[in-house]
Amino acid sequence: MFFAVISILPQMFDSISQFGITARAIARNQAEILLVNPRDFTNDNYHRIDERPFGGGPGMVMMAEPLEKAILFAKQQVKNRGKNCPVVYLSPQGKTLNEALVLDYCQYDGLILLCGRYEGIDERLIEQYVDMECSIGDYVLTGGELPAMVLMDSLIRRLPDVMGDDLSAVCDSFVDGLLDYPQYTKPLTFHGKTVPDVLLSGHHANIAKWRFVEQAKRTIARRPDLWQAFLPNQSQKKWLKEANLID
Repeated sequence: MFFAVISILPQMFDSISQFGITARAIARNQAEILLVNPRDFTNDNYHRIDERPFGGGPGMVMMAEPLEKAILFAKQQVKNRGKNCPVVYLSPQGKTLNEALVLDYCQYDGLILLCGRYEGIDERLIEQYVDMECSIGDYVLTGGELPAMVLMDSLIRRLPDVMGDDLSAVCDSFVDGLLDYPQYTKPLTFHGKTVPDVLLSGHHANIAKWRFVEQAKRTIARRPDLWQAFLPNQSQKKWLKEANLID
């Protein structure tokens, strides 16, 4: 998957390119990140990319022209690679990132990620070049770099063979609409608490049942909104009734 990231702070993306699973994916050419700094497309000695907003008000607004040149440069790199990569603006006004949206983004060859700063970006640039906007939650950050990294991480880990075991990605929270079940490893006893017996039984059907019921309990307690939208199949309904979680 190809990512062209437009940011005035490209060094922030060292955490993606140099550490962990994402770095390994890049080293294996499973993912590629191109960092594009809008300051490189300015004409003045100060490499200015922001100005005061028309109409007054606090803060500064990122100017359209340097961002336009950065986007066009990124689009050319996408074209050179023969890829289909829409422009995504990381914005509090965007569609909230969830597992369904991650799967939607996975349909593309990659993304051109536009990271704003200050009070935002000239609206004309957004109208002209942005294909979609994405938010990671109902709060405001100082820039789009952290949301961009969150989005990239969520996509890269879904690429084939990146996780080592591809089942790791499909067993995570939210993938099936529920929160994840509890996980345990050695030692068998920790501060007097032992691993549930069912996980030591080797009985795969009973383990699957236990894990689903634990998912349901967690989701009911912590995310009732998710639980209300969940539609169990017949086997799951039977397990829920046996656990007295539904009538």
